[in-house]
Amino acid sequence: MITIVNYGLGNISAFANVYKRLNISFNVASCKEELKSSKKIILPGVGAFDHAISLLNQSGMRDTLDELVLIKKTPVLGICVGMQILAKSSEEGVLPGLNWIDGEVKKFDVSCIKHKTRLPHMGWNTIKNRGTNKLLFQLNNESRFYFLHSYYFFCNSKIDEIAVTEYGISFSSAVNSDNVFGVQFHPEKSHENGIKLLNNFALL
Repeated sequence: MITIVNYGLGNISAFANVYKRLNISFNVASCKEELKSSKKIILPGVGAFDHAISLLNQSGMRDTLDELVLIKKTPVLGICVGMQILAKSSEEGVLPGLNWIDGEVKKFDVSCIKHKTRLPHMGWNTIKNRGTNKLLFQLNNESRFYFLHSYYFFCNSKIDEIAVTEYGISFSSAVNSDNVFGVQFHPEKSHENGIKLLNNFALL
């Protein structure tokens, strides 16, 4: 059972539609009781870091998520801001993150970006695989995904970086440490490549 965490952020219905299309069982959890049967967890997110972590802490699900992810080793996939809150902290705010992956969230230096539209990084871009991670199975360096963000995840250990994307700098667009996965882009908005990635996560 894949559980999509509904803590007030993210396009829950888009993920639900993908898993309906794939004929994969899922549920949506808005409280800790609805998390308990989770075999895999989707942690979506849009907006600002502090707002996201505050809503998650206020949802009553934080302790149960920590237990599932850190103790029971349930696979979790953080998406966009849901990925960023996996980190220790962010330059965007002052609150601590989940600290499930060793990293910090940093703001792009616009002086390094040559594109006419500098921030946010918005639109389609490719990812470059750094290995053979199962989350990215059958997705190659030509695979395009939809991005919308002004901050990026910086891995303190490059071992945790499974894909990078170029936008002024090379930044971590997908990460993995043990059972914790994160992607900066929106697979639920990335058509067939996004569907493939979400299916890969279901098959882990």
